[in-house]
Amino acid sequence: MSNELGDLLGGLLGGGSGGGKGGNLLASLLTSLGGAGTHGAGSNPLGALLDTLKEGGLAAKTDSWVGNGANQEVSGPEVAQALPYQALDHVAQQAGVTPEEAADEIARTLPQAVDKLTPAGEVPEGSLEDLIRQQS
Repeated sequence: MSNELGDLLGGLLGGGSGGGKGGNLLASLLTSLGGAGTHGAGSNPLGALLDTLKEGGLAAKTDSWVGNGANQEVSGPEVAQALPYQALDHVAQQAGVTPEEAADEIARTLPQAVDKLTPAGEVPEGSLEDLIRQQS
């Protein structure tokens, strides 16, 4: 699932040189945090990721990505601090990068991805794969 989700996210983010890598990291992170079966089959782990970031002190920034206004930027260190270390380390190992590099790439792509996946200003229901296909 992670590879397909990564390809879909990469396409959503514009593919090219950075979208694929960022898409794969985001897919891995969403899979890690949302965990297959955690919220039921076919669930959308985007809500779990946003909840984790909010609990990590990024509520205002995540709200800006979901809302209809301008997206606030986030830094790699902010992402690293807000995410559980185990999740970030797991994502980094899968991508063959350091946790710091993974956090930087996630910080670069996450606001745009969340913004595109929440066009109505809220986290939609349905599987993440279906949501991405609707936006592409």
